[in-house]
Amino acid sequence: MATRDKKRPPVHPGEILREDILPTLDMSVTEAASILGVSRQSLHRILAGTASISPEMALRVGKFCGNGPESWIRMQAAYDLWHAEQKIGDEIAGIKTQRAA
Repeated sequence: MATRDKKRPPVHPGEILREDILPTLDMSVTEAASILGVSRQSLHRILAGTASISPEMALRVGKFCGNGPESWIRMQAAYDLWHAEQKIGDEIAGIKTQRAA
């Protein structure tokens, strides 16, 4: 199993849609948004990586791609956690782990 370089951020799930899924389907953003039942602008923000995949969007995209919502939620969570750790990692390092007796 390949391991990811922890210094590099995970790919935003919107990038997967933009770079892999839509071109493979030869589908425009407008067409995909219509099928997903969302606005073109909403989908465009996800594809640009400026908006997150919400649980509701994960349900839509998971059905659209046929792989279920869980993988889209996991990708978004990995992306969000990596960026949060970059932002407050030093602060988190100073928190002492507590153990129950």
